[in-house]
Amino acid sequence: METKKQIKMEGSSSSNLGNPYLSHVTMKLSGLDTYDGWKTQMLCLLKSHDMLCFIQQNTPHEYMHHLWERSDALVKGWILGSLSNQTLKDLINSIPNEDFTAKDAWDMLQTVYDPPVRAVQKLHAAILVENYSDVTAILAGGIVTLSDRITINGNTALHMAVGTSKKKSFLERMLNLATKDNQQPLVKQNSEGSTLLHVAAIVGNTEAAKMLVQHERCNYMLLVTDNEGQTPLERAVSNMHTDTCIYLLNQYLDTPSLERVESFDGSDIVVNTISSKDYVSAYKMRNSIKDPEIVLMAIAQNFPPEVTSGDRLLPFPQISEILNGDEVMQRRRKAAYRHAKLLVDFTCNLIRTPTTYNNVIFEATRQDAVELVKEIISRFPNAIWTSNEDGHDIIQLAVINRSEKVYNLLYQMSKHKNIYRTIQYPFKNNLLHLAARLAPENKLKPTYGPALQMQQELKWFKAVERFVTPLNVIQKNSFGETPQMVFTKEHKKLAIDGEKWMKETAQSYTIIAALITTIMFAATITVPGGNKQDSGIPVFTNIKAFTVFGILGAVSFVASATSLLAFLSILTNHFSEQDFLSILPKKLAIGVYSLIISTYAMLLAFVVAFSLVYGQKRVWLTVVASILISTAVSVLMWHIPILTYLVAARYDRSKPRIRQVTEEGNLNKILLPSHAAMSAAYTTIKANQKVNILH
Repeated sequence: METKKQIKMEGSSSSNLGNPYLSHVTMKLSGLDTYDGWKTQMLCLLKSHDMLCFIQQNTPHEYMHHLWERSDALVKGWILGSLSNQTLKDLINSIPNEDFTAKDAWDMLQTVYDPPVRAVQKLHAAILVENYSDVTAILAGGIVTLSDRITINGNTALHMAVGTSKKKSFLERMLNLATKDNQQPLVKQNSEGSTLLHVAAIVGNTEAAKMLVQHERCNYMLLVTDNEGQTPLERAVSNMHTDTCIYLLNQYLDTPSLERVESFDGSDIVVNTISSKDYVSAYKMRNSIKDPEIVLMAIAQNFPPEVTSGDRLLPFPQISEILNGDEVMQRRRKAAYRHAKLLVDFTCNLIRTPTTYNNVIFEATRQDAVELVKEIISRFPNAIWTSNEDGHDIIQLAVINRSEKVYNLLYQMSKHKNIYRTIQYPFKNNLLHLAARLAPENKLKPTYGPALQMQQELKWFKAVERFVTPLNVIQKNSFGETPQMVFTKEHKKLAIDGEKWMKETAQSYTIIAALITTIMFAATITVPGGNKQDSGIPVFTNIKAFTVFGILGAVSFVASATSLLAFLSILTNHFSEQDFLSILPKKLAIGVYSLIISTYAMLLAFVVAFSLVYGQKRVWLTVVASILISTAVSVLMWHIPILTYLVAARYDRSKPRIRQVTEEGNLNKILLPSHAAMSAAYTTIKANQKVNILH
């Protein structure tokens, strides 16, 4: 087949003297009046020699590229040779690329001289700028109509108007214009089977959707499917246009087709809305839920964090704003949390069988969605003992996945929590063995730096260690490993990475601290204004600002020296496993905070020195210098990741902590089995366990 094509191309080349020349094209293209005749003759010539491909496509086979270039040059020569002098000149000036192809020339001539093409282009441009008068003028010409397909995917002018219009008035006038035109354009579908309502759903044009649904000739479109079997509602969902989706869903549920409406399942729509973190809209669509399990699973995977008044850090309002966002964002987060809880309550009421919640409660535990866990347990108390395919119940999963809020449910179980202190799991692992495992990657990533990740792991291990009995701490599993041995083995790489990260960080900051120490030491000798020649006393001794300069210099020097010593102590540390718990993070914090203090003190000292030298007669210079320095440093400081994390870890009260409490909580009231019943239940679960991948 390829050989035949190659023979044809060779036969069509200019080297073949048997080919006809332009005697077949007797009419030269000179204007609009000659275009139709010229086009007809050119198409006949190209078709007779099987060369239409040169004005229809530009992509030859790579190994035939040389032959294609020769034949394309021949066709281009035919086209250019059939043009008048002025037309040829205009064409060459219109194409910026000197190495244009035959197709480029053909397309340009078609754009300029083919009336339907020009009319379509003008109509296209008029719709994009929403110029109704131009639209009506073009349509009045009769060359193109509202029913004509004017884009490559078969869109009509109305499809374009619905897809691009931002003005309600323009779209209304276009719809009214279509109504006068036998209403045929309103029901036209493009080559993808999309109606006007499909287009509105795809682009999220809710206003257009309202107008179409309320139009007596278009409301049927709610139930029309495109070539892929998708309704406008489903298109709105897949394109994540929540407002359009909510409107279409409400209209869909109100449609007279009761048989279809009753069987309609909007669970997927709600799931997509939840996945986009829009809980307010998801709650509005709650009545369409038919499959509560997939909705609860989506909630478990995307449950929003709780926002409390404790998030506002009174001593540091600026830090609070940085960590928690502005008031508008705070209100949105609170609204999302509130509606998420309402949606959980509503969806849990749809659960009819205990098996429905199994996978949901496991996922909620992994994601630390404690509100969902508590809601399920309140309806199905035995859910707390449900185990997954690996033999883990929700408390064990909470320990493995570092789910602090779910783990804290232990402290609301009163006497029942003691069962977790005594029960042994498969391979004789206790709860502390599970805590000794390395946290999942998604739990480690939010913590900045391997060293601080190691600190979080140690904190978690110590918290669980305080919960279990002393015997559990030294108890060995079937592999002869104590919890501490498991922890050391699992965290070996993290400890190595933490040591490397800590040393690299300390080395970087040591250079900065040493530089500031050197600068501030020199500043105490070469004071601003110099010294008096006779006594050596500084010139500005009697000025109060000079005293401030001396104090700031001393503060900066002492702070930088402290920072330098802190980072040097990190570099000389032997990096034992337990050092990551407290010693190393404290040294790092002391070094970073001291470095910040020294930097700010140095900058303030510079401002004071600047005012002493230049600002006594030009106060505005001092003010400008102060503003610029303060702004620049403040912005840059908060872009240092380690600083942001250290402040957040110290002051962010919204971050959940592992609590060590003994009082009974609300959960104790809903956990009705006795200790003996719980032990028996767990014994049954243990006997049925067939798979365990703790190691």
